[in-house]
Amino acid sequence: MSIVVQREDLTSLEQEWRDLLPSCANSRVFLSPLWLRSWWQTFGAGRELMLLSARDEGRLIGVAPMMRERGTLTFAGNTKVCDYMDFTCAAGREAEMMGALFRALSEEPWDDLRLWAMREDSPSLTALAAVSAEFGYSCAVDVEDVCPQVDLPTDWESHLASLDRKHRHELKRKLRKLLQAGTVELEILASPLDVTVGMETFFWMLRESRADKAAFMTTEMESFFRNLVPSLAGGGLAELVFLRLAGIRTAAVVCLHADGETLLYNSGYDPAYSALSVGLLSKVLALQRAIEQGKTRFDFLRGHERYKYELGARDIAVHRVTIRRAP
Repeated sequence: MSIVVQREDLTSLEQEWRDLLPSCANSRVFLSPLWLRSWWQTFGAGRELMLLSARDEGRLIGVAPMMRERGTLTFAGNTKVCDYMDFTCAAGREAEMMGALFRALSEEPWDDLRLWAMREDSPSLTALAAVSAEFGYSCAVDVEDVCPQVDLPTDWESHLASLDRKHRHELKRKLRKLLQAGTVELEILASPLDVTVGMETFFWMLRESRADKAAFMTTEMESFFRNLVPSLAGGGLAELVFLRLAGIRTAAVVCLHADGETLLYNSGYDPAYSALSVGLLSKVLALQRAIEQGKTRFDFLRGHERYKYELGARDIAVHRVTIRRAP
């Protein structure tokens, strides 16, 4: 059977693409068409979208969400906001899809193919080196960053028991201190409307919590978040979670959900409550909630912050792949 690769329109492909994701080994929330739509609406100006489908006898088996800038092809997105990227492909068919994709790309004008944010366990990453050699292209794979994550047990006490004794003691102390300050609860906003309204408080907390976060949240970036988070919430892929103390919102986290995982996307807190460690504890309580929901993994995404490792995280590497045609 021959796989046919062709260009697609996002609107017409979206439902098929969403239906394909559960059958993929790498069905991350970042690979959702909802994500691509939000990113492209904000950052796509001046770029050429190359949304390629791979079909076997008309049935969609893969999607390559790419873009072209001059002679370079990349994934459609960027590492400022996309922690993982990849090709979407039905599990077990990655090598076939890569071969068909490269046959199609051989007819396109490009000099190099730069694929970033590919997880170390991506089947597509494994297939890329072989298919590049087949077409006579050079292929370099480098570690780009790490994403610390925690494999979750079935109950909170087991997770606490897995932590270093010193870190476990300190965490319990901070939790007791918070509980002594008033009633503690998580406010979960999951509908698009509720998330849209709650984003105002989230933006304020994010900017107030750290200077680098305030610099990151430009007007353009805020527009992206205003589009993205409610859109993902509408697809059941995101929640805005507030830590409330005595009824007052003190910290916020944006949690993404996919593949039995919770992913901590961004956060902020009210500096007036910093003595109670509300920034850290909002993340801790989100992790505890993930365990209670039966999630298998809590992913802190990019960044080497010490607290992630103190909460039991281990690194998953993400790779950058550079493929070049011969001169």
